[in-house]
This record gives sequence, C-alpha cells and structure tokens, in this order.
Amino acid sequence: MSVRAEIQAVTDRIVERSKPLREPYLDRMRRAVDQGPNRTALSCGNMAHVTAGCGPQDKESLSFTPVANIGIITAYNDMLSAHKPYETYPELIRQTARAAGGAAQVAGGVPAMCDGVTQGQPGMELSLFSRDVIALAAGVGLSHNAFDAAMFLGICDKIVPGLVIAAATFGHIPSVFVPAGPMPSGLPNDEKAAVRQQFAKGEVGRDELMKAEMASYHSPGTCTFYGTANTNQMLMEFMGLHLPGASFVNPDTDLREALTTAATKRALQITAGGNAFTPVGEVLNEKAFVNGMVGLNATGGSTNLILHMVAMARAAGIAITWEDMSDISSVTPSMAKVYPNGLADVNQFHAAGGLQYMIRELLSEGLVHDDVLTIVGRGLHHYTKEPTIQSGEIEWVEAPEKSGNDMILRPVSAPFQKTGGLTLLRGNLGTAVIKTSAVKPERRVVEAPARIFHSQEEVKTAFQAGELNRDVIVVVRFQGPKANGMPELHSLTPPLGVLQDKGFKVALVTDGRMSGASGKVPAAIHLSPEAADGGAIARLRDGDILRVDGEAGTLEVIGVDLDTREVVTADLTGNSFGIGRELFETFRQNVGRAAGGASVLHPEPVA
Repeated sequence: MSVRAEIQAVTDRIVERSKPLREPYLDRMRRAVDQGPNRTALSCGNMAHVTAGCGPQDKESLSFTPVANIGIITAYNDMLSAHKPYETYPELIRQTARAAGGAAQVAGGVPAMCDGVTQGQPGMELSLFSRDVIALAAGVGLSHNAFDAAMFLGICDKIVPGLVIAAATFGHIPSVFVPAGPMPSGLPNDEKAAVRQQFAKGEVGRDELMKAEMASYHSPGTCTFYGTANTNQMLMEFMGLHLPGASFVNPDTDLREALTTAATKRALQITAGGNAFTPVGEVLNEKAFVNGMVGLNATGGSTNLILHMVAMARAAGIAITWEDMSDISSVTPSMAKVYPNGLADVNQFHAAGGLQYMIRELLSEGLVHDDVLTIVGRGLHHYTKEPTIQSGEIEWVEAPEKSGNDMILRPVSAPFQKTGGLTLLRGNLGTAVIKTSAVKPERRVVEAPARIFHSQEEVKTAFQAGELNRDVIVVVRFQGPKANGMPELHSLTPPLGVLQDKGFKVALVTDGRMSGASGKVPAAIHLSPEAADGGAIARLRDGDILRVDGEAGTLEVIGVDLDTREVVTADLTGNSFGIGRELFETFRQNVGRAAGGASVLHPEPVA
C-alpha cells in the first residue's frame, strides 16, 4: 500500500531539501564500498596488530582466510542498569561469530552517562554533549578499518543517537543495533510520581522517597517508563536497525540471548562478502527517518528525539526540520498510553502487542513507508512479526491482529487522539516545541503572567516560599546549548505539577530541555534562538503576559514590543568549571542551534 499523500509530501520535500547533502554523502559511501573489504587495505604489520590479542582460531582465520569480522562498539558500564547486561554480550557475540565462520572483536567502548543520576546536578550539563562524544569515540574504534560490519550495544538517552551518528559516518559497512531490554516491572510509575510530589510538598521525608525510587529502579535493564531510552529502542525498530521485536524483551531471558545470537548471525550475513550486502548508509534514508517520525508521534515518545533525529539525519546527509515533525504529528494518530502519557509501562505495552501491532496498523493505513531497506531485508512489513523460541531455535511469527489491551494500545481507527503528541510552536518569542500527549486538553492553552528565572534552583526556592501559588508561566532561560549545554529540567516537574493540582494555570517556557518522562504540565521547550544567542526570551521581564497555545501552535508575549527592550545577559562563568565542565568549553562555543540538532559535529542550522 502506498503512503498517504500527507506523508509522501513531507518525504518529498525532505528528499528535495537534502539533495545538496545526501548525494555527496552517498557518493562517498559508495566509493568506500568500491575499495573492497576493509582489511585488504591493511599491511601485514597492520594485521599483526589487529590479531595480536586474539585466540589461535580467530588469529588464523582473520590473518589467512577471508572471513567477515564484526567490530563491536559497546556502551557497557555497570552503573547504568540499562547497560549492565552488556557485560557478557561481547563473549556471546565472539562465540556466535566463530561458530558461524566469522569473527568479532570489541572495537571500542563509548561513555554512557545516566541522566537519572545527573538530573538537577552539574553533570547534566554534559549530557547533551555526550552524544557527540559518543559518536567521536565510536568513530575512533571503527577507524582501525578492520571490520566488515559493526554491532552497536547501546540503549539510553544520548547513547543511541551518538551511535547512529557514528554508524552513518561509517555508512559503507552494515550496522546492527543490539538492545538489552527493559527491567521487569516494579513500583508503578504513577505511584512513584505521586511520592515525588508529596516530597516536593514536604508531606513525606527522604526515606519514603528513597523507598519509592528503589522500588521503581530495581534491577538490570532499561527504566520501564516511556522516556528517551525506550523511545530510542522504538526508533531503531521503525528505522530497521534492530531485529524485529527485539526492543522490549527483558534481560537475562532465553529469548533475549537468542536475539543477540541472531543479531550476530545477521551481521555476518549482510556484509559485502555475502549475498545480502546492506550498508547502513542505504538503510538510513529519507523514508526511514519519516517512519521514525511517525513512530515517535504514534507512541508519544520523548521530546529529546526532536533534537537527536535532526542530528542523526544530518550525519547521513539528510536535512529534516521541526516543521517536518510537526506536520507528521498532525496526521499521525496517538495509539499508545505508556507512562507518562498513561499508567502502563513498556512491559505492559509490549504484552499488549507493542511495536509489531503498531507497525502493522500504520502500514495498513498508509502512514509509514513499507519500501525501505532494513537489516532483515526490504520492507518494513518484516517488523510486524515477533520473535519466539520454537524447539530451541528463534522463529518470527505474525503478531496478533488485535490489541491485547485497548487501554494501552489502540488501532489507527480508534486512537487515543487523532494527532501525535508533538507540536511546533511559533511566535514573537521564537520557535519551540511542546509535547501534548500527556497534557489534558483543557490545559494545553495557558495565558498568564511570566516569572523569570535563570536556574532550576531559583524556581524551587520560589516554589517553597509560596511565591508561585497563582496562575503563572515559569520562564527558565540561559539553559540552551551555548549557555550551559542544555540540561534537562526534569526536577521542575514535581513542583509545577503540585501547582497545577492546586488548580492554577501553569506552564513552562525554556530554552532548555525537559526529560523524556515529562508529562502533564504544558512545556514550551528547546526555544530557539536561546537567551545566550540574544533570543527574544532574553528580553522578557517578570509580569509579561505570555500565551502558550499547544492547540494553535503559538508562543507569544502579549502587548509588548520586544524590540524596544535590551537583551538581558547573565553571568555564565559558573557553568564553565566543575564535574568536568571545563573540558567542554569548546563545545559550548561551537554548538549549533537547538533547531539544527544542537550539534557540535554538524553545527550548521537547518533552515
């Protein structure tokens, strides 16, 4: 089935806009392919270094026979619950590759920071920049030019986007992304959120808060709410870089291990030495990114991907914009209710039919492109099948045609709402985005006086002093990429939620980010130009009447001629030192606009 006209129109304009970037990119990738398998370019001395650390079998096969060699890029560390399972993956991959007539080596490790640890802390100011560091680190690992394919082990917020940027840069070789799955369900997310709000109001102490947090984040695996980490996993399926159905299988299960084994075998099958050569630069095309945008909206995914998708696409020579995403949202139904958009977690979403059911529905209604190249072959329809273990072997079977729970997952014909959860905001304050899927319709339009702050701590101090007990639009500025690395302002969610629950009209306007777990309070985020660039937000004053309209897509200050005002400046020297921030001054000075992906590697803004 062909896609709907609205989806095709967005795709066509992305193709046309991208030609000056995409055509040179593909030319570079094809010339790299024509040079032949990577190791043919290495001298005997080079190869001796490649194999010096290998066991006898791998040393023999890599040195004297034309076997395919997989380069493993791993984001393993045992401080992140999501990445702890990766500790054992390299040995499993090596054993599987060896048994299949190939080889595998860990090409390099990349950093993987936990936003859950750094929320509200100075380290969060490195979070967004870590995406580009991850891309650079992966690039160093693959630069040894000894690999016929790459396997990327990563899950969380900036890690998958950084790995995709690296994969696109090495687009002449195949890439397979390997997830580790979510932890089993713990304390329900709505109960955890309620305890956080009680703590913000002083109704419970830190002991009760700690018990709730520990019961929610309790074992190896990805956090179970639908934040950035799990949105990344969805995206890898919608874009054809995972095996079908791989995203949300729990760690330490037979099926999880079987999927990792199958991913290894598939990586070997799609190298240039086989009959199904699938360089990742061909997979990452304009249609794949459109499918990813549809998935982002249909699932109510994280706002962080609004930044990351622009940056990932640019690495593959594709120029996408927030307007593209907003237009896709306007025709994509909201099919899922997963916390913070609902009460369910990703395990319950997966059990209800998950991504396979959703992709089947979207294909049947012409909302995603089927004619795309994926790591398992041509056609997104491969991703309507889910993995099972039959007689000790992994097999893919068609997923159920009906949702297992229509309170969590609904068909296109009866969605939770007719449009997706992301809307572009425009007005005399600039350009921002808002996620409305978790915001009640009656709260999506807020007009109220502004209260201006320059940090999260200032907001929390004012809240605790009772200064915000009124209709208010909280403005937090100098939080953009140039100012301080654009940290998430997730710690504002509990106090703003308390104000909203008291019956006040409340919204947030910021040039910073909110977590993928942000929810019921309307938040105009990623405002561009940012305050540190002289954006209109730097001309606001306390008491200005602002209007955030998530329905009409507008963001305005009312009755004020901003051009008559001076731009406020802030002392940002405190952002430059401590907890590693001094190492990132070059990043802050050279980062691009939020609307262009907030990238250091590809900083040119996208029109």
